[in-house]
Amino acid sequence: MYIIAGLGNPGIKYEKTRHNMGFRVIDVLADRLGIDVSKNEFKALTGKGMAGGEKVLLVKPQTFMNLSGQSLQQVMHFYKEDHDHLMVVYDDLDIPLGSIRLRKSGGPGTHNGMRSVVQELGYRDFPRLRIGIGSPDKDMVDFVIGKVPKEEQELLQEAAKLGAAAVEDYITLGIDLAMNRNNTRKEKASAE
Repeated sequence: MYIIAGLGNPGIKYEKTRHNMGFRVIDVLADRLGIDVSKNEFKALTGKGMAGGEKVLLVKPQTFMNLSGQSLQQVMHFYKEDHDHLMVVYDDLDIPLGSIRLRKSGGPGTHNGMRSVVQELGYRDFPRLRIGIGSPDKDMVDFVIGKVPKEEQELLQEAAKLGAAAVEDYITLGIDLAMNRNNTRKEKASAE
């Protein structure tokens, strides 16, 4: 089974913020796959379904961003899946707005949600999908959880759709092909 976890903050207040890109990708993916993500377990909302003939568990931790690892630790402990069957999706300030980047593994960088995940899991060798939200020209906290202008909302929604397609590629083609297909195409587009 593949476990796809999107990081974000629960509640309407945070719903369309930059920091909730992980949740947004899960929502798009759930819609595409016909999965209801509403079961309350593991300090998260979850939903099971199929993607490309593979079982999938979609996860939206409800612990608030900085404690996301508590939820994912419970999920991974219960299901005992290999590390390469977990993908964590989250926002990234260091990636241009609307861009996406898949990676096989890596450190948490400056992202507090990923710091929590790596700390609670005790390993960092799992795939991740970073959704670019651009760099702030104002206070970082206000930037990531503050109001987003309408034109930027459209770019973020497009990035969520790209992210959902990249996750499906990861499940059906494997991480290497998914990286080649999604990272290269986006980098070329931004280089033009």
